[in-house]
Amino acid sequence: MKMDREILQLHLAAVAETDCLACGNCCRSLGPMILPNDVDRIAKALCIKASVVIEQHLRTDEDGDRVFRSMPCPFLGDDNYCSIYEDRPKACREYPHTDRKKFYQIFNLSVKNAESCPIVFKVMHKLTAGG
Repeated sequence: MKMDREILQLHLAAVAETDCLACGNCCRSLGPMILPNDVDRIAKALCIKASVVIEQHLRTDEDGDRVFRSMPCPFLGDDNYCSIYEDRPKACREYPHTDRKKFYQIFNLSVKNAESCPIVFKVMHKLTAGG
């Protein structure tokens, strides 16, 4: 789809000029949905049981999804590095979602994410300003 290719180019440009470690807003304010595979991967990385990950770090939100018990993310360091980066949740791996196919499906989410993510802000600004 032509729009997806154009947005991907905007995404790549925004990523190239943005230092996520200088920001870290996503890890401080956006609680990702934690999937069962995420729990298993985190548990393995921490060398603890999945039940301990759930008990110590997760809660069930109003939509019935597992999310971090508190924000900022419990794995975010003072230097904005993630202590489980290689094993981080799927939602974290895919964020900020501006390189996703069928971007129009998450346009409203991207408008909201632009409030906290410089990459999303840059993509949305270029997209809505016409380049």
